[in-house]
Amino acid sequence: MLAFARLFVMLMIVLTVVYVSLSLYSRAQRRAKLEREWDEEGLEGDKRAFVKAGLVEYDSSLRRKLILGVYIVPLGLIGFIVYALNFQ
Repeated sequence: MLAFARLFVMLMIVLTVVYVSLSLYSRAQRRAKLEREWDEEGLEGDKRAFVKAGLVEYDSSLRRKLILGVYIVPLGLIGFIVYALNFQ
């Protein structure tokens, strides 16, 4: 049981690092896309406010929620493997 707890803690640490890295990368890509859109379309007004509004919209987007799959997929796969090996 102690080995399983150690594995779980290490897995959560690794998955958290992956999640944070992926989340920051995705947000940076969205920021770059918004800035590029501003420059290409020649919009008028405050560029910083445009980017901030776009990032607020991104925070509630499906793409941001899908990044949580970093936790769900590996833990679900491990749970399925444990179930399959013990009860089949």
